[in-house]
Amino acid sequence: MDDGKPWFAQKRYGYGAGLPIAWQGWAVLGAWFLAVLTGIGLAAWDEDVGLIAGLALIVPATAALIYASAIKTRGGWRWRWGGDD
Repeated sequence: MDDGKPWFAQKRYGYGAGLPIAWQGWAVLGAWFLAVLTGIGLAAWDEDVGLIAGLALIVPATAALIYASAIKTRGGWRWRWGGDD
């Protein structure tokens, strides 16, 4: 199933991933955005249980975004100083 094509561009400066460069990357980023909005909505809806439910949604979604971008970034995650690599 894994075609080996990157979903995210590398950052020019710093560590980590840049913007998505494939539709799969945009789909992952969009799913994360919807999960965060839903979690915020849950937290605003009910102050007690909603905060726990919102965090229970946001934290795993963020971990999944970090994992997907780490394994699908062109050139991998490493520190970059702006050179052409």
